[in-house]
Amino acid sequence: MLNSEQLETWDRDGFVVLPGFVSKQRCAELKAHVEGLLADIDPDNEGAISVFSTTEQSHAQDEWFLGSGDTVRWFFEDGAIVDGQLTRPLPLAVNKIGHAMHDLDPVFSDFSRTTDMAALASDVGIAEPQLLQSMYIFKQPGIGGEVTCHTDHTFLWTEPQSVIGFWVAIEDATVENGCLWALPGGHRIPVKSRFRLDGEGGTTNDVFDDEPYPTENLVPIEAEAGTLVVLHGTLPHWSGPNTSPISRHAYTLHVINSEADYPADNWLQRRPELPLRGFT
Repeated sequence: MLNSEQLETWDRDGFVVLPGFVSKQRCAELKAHVEGLLADIDPDNEGAISVFSTTEQSHAQDEWFLGSGDTVRWFFEDGAIVDGQLTRPLPLAVNKIGHAMHDLDPVFSDFSRTTDMAALASDVGIAEPQLLQSMYIFKQPGIGGEVTCHTDHTFLWTEPQSVIGFWVAIEDATVENGCLWALPGGHRIPVKSRFRLDGEGGTTNDVFDDEPYPTENLVPIEAEAGTLVVLHGTLPHWSGPNTSPISRHAYTLHVINSEADYPADNWLQRRPELPLRGFT
């Protein structure tokens, strides 16, 4: 799957960009499927108005978020809800859907479980892959929030580190509408924190090094729809707010190695009746 030049880029930079990995037609089909899912959401009946924001982490203490590891739940943009009421049409208010669509929704499962994706996971060193988490991220026009600079290992901890992110541009991602930025070679920097359950029904963040990542060295990853970006688990990456009138939909799948230990105090957990599975 990856040629020698791409493997060299992966080893050197901690990420690799693969244009055209998914057809634009398949991206459009997934987007249409998500639009159908949104049409069935009634937040008033479901009793779930949860705002997701990486700059203000109140969502990290509520059950709607912490119980989402083995189901499909939606989260709203910061600013899309005022006094418990949506300030815009629901399809333009949702921040993301997560976190087990790849196991519970056949359309997402088919999109995630392809021979090309399995071969790619093998190429980047995942010997026994398990599909841990899926997210459909909207980055809404004019309101899509910043995702602060972070590493995936911080939030999806394994020992040894094994998480890899597969990020697919469902729509074109540009600097203007909040594309990914990454720190080339930053995967060699020791991880600075670990986000975990605190044992009292909430979460905490263990800080190992409070020196921020050198964000001045981040580079933008502009990507046409269908591009796949592979992200090492310890690679610092960021995306800015979307102040443009154009949305930036993306699908992210996080994969771990089943041979690594997945601690019981990781925030994302599953019931025994829905165990993790691989690409087959």
